[in-house]
Amino acid sequence: MDAATIADCFKDKSILITGSTGYIGKILLEKILRVQPDVKKVFLLVRAADMSVAEERVFNEIVGNELFDTLREKCGPSFHRFLREKISPLAGDIMEENLGLESSKISELSQQIDIIVNGAATTNFYERYDVALASNSLGTKYICKFAEKCPNLKMFLHVSTAYVAGEQQGLLLEKPFRFGETLKEGCHLDIDAELKLVDSVKAELAHSSGNSKHLERKTMKKLGLKRFSNIILLALKQII
Repeated sequence: MDAATIADCFKDKSILITGSTGYIGKILLEKILRVQPDVKKVFLLVRAADMSVAEERVFNEIVGNELFDTLREKCGPSFHRFLREKISPLAGDIMEENLGLESSKISELSQQIDIIVNGAATTNFYERYDVALASNSLGTKYICKFAEKCPNLKMFLHVSTAYVAGEQQGLLLEKPFRFGETLKEGCHLDIDAELKLVDSVKAELAHSSGNSKHLERKTMKKLGLKRFSNIILLALKQII
C-alpha cells in the first residue's frame, strides 16, 4: 500500500488519538493533517482537569511544537483556523473507565469515530508500578471497551511499547494472544494478580504509615523494579 492510498484512508474520517502529547503521537498528528487536510475531525484525548486545560495542552504542547512548522508554512495565515476546524481536544484519562469522560460524551463520541489510534503508554522503565499497569494494561483495556461501542469503527491501531517483540528480529507478523500468554512459551502473566498486588501493597502502606505520598511513590517504584526483575529472571529460566 503506497502513501497516497494510506492518506486516502483518512479522508472524511473522524479519528481518535491517544498519546498525542508523546513523540510518536505528535508526528502522527502532523502527518495526518499535512498529507490529508480533508480529514473530517481528529479527537485528541489528553490528561487535563477540564476542556480549557485540554485545549491549552493541545495548542501549546503539541501543535506549538516546531514539528508543525512545515504545516504552518503550508497553511499560511489560515493555520490556526485550520487547526481549530480539524482538532477537537478531549479532557480525559486513558487510565480511567470511559477514558475519564462523561457517559453522555462517550455516547456522542462513539457515534462519530471511524478510526482509533491508541498510542498512550509509558516507556519509562523506572515508572511507578501502579502507573505502568494503569497506563499500559488498564488503559489498553479501556480503549478497547470504548472501541466496542463505536458502530462505525473501521480501524483500530494499537501502538505497542518498547520491547513488545522481545529480542526477535526481522519481519514479525501479528498474531492473537490469549490472556496471560507471553512471548516465551511456558510463561504466564496474570495482570489481575499484579493489580491485586499493587492494591495490597498500598493498603499495607496506608495502614502502617498513613497517607504518605512520598513513601507510596518510592515503594511503587521499588515494586516496579522488583516485578520487572522477576519477569526477566523467569524468561531467562525458560531459555536455559
